This record gives sequence, C-alpha cells and structure tokens, in this order.
Amino acid sequence: MRYYSYESFKTDMETLVCKLDFNPDGIVAISRGGLTMAHFLGIALDLRKIYTINAISFVNKIQQELQVSNIPELRDNSKILIVDEIIDSGTSMERVLSILKNINPNIEFKTAVIFAKKNARIQPDYFIQEAKEWIEFFWEVDILKSLRERRES
Repeated sequence: MRYYSYESFKTDMETLVCKLDFNPDGIVAISRGGLTMAHFLGIALDLRKIYTINAISFVNKIQQELQVSNIPELRDNSKILIVDEIIDSGTSMERVLSILKNINPNIEFKTAVIFAKKNARIQPDYFIQEAKEWIEFFWEVDILKSLRERRES
C-alpha cells in the first residue's frame, strides 16, 4: 500500500498540465476520484466548465458491479478531458468514455489520470505514474485521520 501526498499530487498536476497537447473546453470528473484533479486542472487551465459523472465500482476496496449515473449534458463540437485518479481495471473509464461518446458523437474526448495500470482494459491519453500497488490518496486518508484524532482528544 502506498500513501499519495498532497505534495506529490501538486507536482503531478503541474506535470500533467505540461504534458497536455490538447486544449479542452471542459472537464468531466469521474466522481469521486477525479474531483480533486478537475478542480486543480480547471484552475490551471482557466476552465469553468467542470462536469461530473458518477462511476462507482469499489466499495471498501472491493470491486463490485459498475454503476454509472449523473451523466452530464455537454455541448456539441467541443473538446472534453475526462479525468479520474486511477485506471485500475479500466472498466470505469472505458464505460464512461463509451457512454459519453455515444451521447455526444461530435465531441472530441481525451482521458487523463494520475495512475494507470499496464494491464487495464483501456489506457489513458495522459497519465503520470504506473500503478503497481493499492494507492491511498491524501483526500481519502487525511480527513478521516484528522477526524479520528479530533474525536479521540
């Protein structure tokens, strides 16, 4: 298991912005993992069109049947960057991309994640690191740790 800190995240978001050869008109964040990325990238790229889509498959670190909901209405003839924190099996990103492309055939989509597994069903257009173990992201760990410590004191 690996802890992924805010400092690492900030550095990786700077790296991702520099890697982008795509000027999106908006961002779709796969909730919840992509929300923090979308916020940072929205500021860095000066984008206010930030959308969310829910793709839920992991519950308590156990992968279950994928549920996709909250599908955003996007404007035709635009460029959209879909973001998530990790591509593990690839099922979530693959399904989200398929749904959005089917509904929006005139939109150009690209995908970006922080971590990607080499053996995933789909590879992102942009990623920063290969995922080789379970990642504990600061936004998942730190608030719960702080709340626990506060309750105990």
